[in-house]
Amino acid sequence: MTTPDPTTLRRLGATGPTVFPLALGCMGMSGMYGPAEESESIATIHAALDQGVNLLDTGDFYGMGHNEMLVGRALSDRRDKALLSVKFGALRGPDGSWLGFDARPAAVKSALAYGLNRLGVDHIDIYRPARLDPAVPIEETVGAIADLIQAGYVRAIGLSEVGPETVRRARAVHPVTDLQIEYSLISRGPEAQIFPLLAELGIGVTAYGVLSRGLLSGSRPAAQGDLRSRLPRFTGENREQNQRLIEALQALAPEKGVSPAQLAIAWALAKGDSIVPVIGARTRAQLEESLGALAVRLAPAELARIEEAVPAAAVAGTRYDEHQMRVLDSER
Repeated sequence: MTTPDPTTLRRLGATGPTVFPLALGCMGMSGMYGPAEESESIATIHAALDQGVNLLDTGDFYGMGHNEMLVGRALSDRRDKALLSVKFGALRGPDGSWLGFDARPAAVKSALAYGLNRLGVDHIDIYRPARLDPAVPIEETVGAIADLIQAGYVRAIGLSEVGPETVRRARAVHPVTDLQIEYSLISRGPEAQIFPLLAELGIGVTAYGVLSRGLLSGSRPAAQGDLRSRLPRFTGENREQNQRLIEALQALAPEKGVSPAQLAIAWALAKGDSIVPVIGARTRAQLEESLGALAVRLAPAELARIEEAVPAAAVAGTRYDEHQMRVLDSER
């Protein structure tokens, strides 16, 4: 077994674009983890582009459209430097509540129309339903995006948090560039069935949550509005039990001369050259730390040692609450 060079550009699947080894996830810039400073957010996006990061990930429901407008402002004079990955379909109330999901063909096309306007662009590079709509066959949703590709408004189709059967059905309608799914040292479920299928079908992976939303770096929810205060792994006895995993990673990191966050990102980079970690940096300092992971080389024996010290089976709590876990197609 050989591990990939983390500095080499990666292709998203057999049909997708060539991208920097790390992508920038912009969700946290729109209040999902508490308040964010807009000028710093834009400076972080610019710094990422200047360092070669070319894949930006957003969603039209992040901050109820705020994130798309923010990204649009950041790209107003440098659209040619970025590939835009946009999730759609989640329904939000004016109070920020979650109301469900809509992936009907008409809703797909309507969401894109509003998204293009908020982003200030004439096309989106990768368009993906954020979740599977149980009321709409995936073939209809993917077919609607395929229509948008034919019309020139979208370049490629992505998926998010869906399982093997849904991936196969979607792929039968139109080529799929990548599956976006949570993957980290302590969230390794996709390795069993999903990743082998993606390799078979030539579909790439954009892996979010490689730091388990900051858990692996020792972060705790602090600011008002931080969604992590409602996630099982961050609360009560679960958080205290997970502290042991955090400490194990903290003990290993100095051996490589890196931070625990850099070691966790380097681990994800080393798990396959089809995997592109999506880094949720909200500041230039966080971005710089994340980019430092590209200098880390991990031999197979080191990967095994890390996985033994921070076993996924030992994590306490699920990655989402009970309701959200039930509706995740990827967890079935």
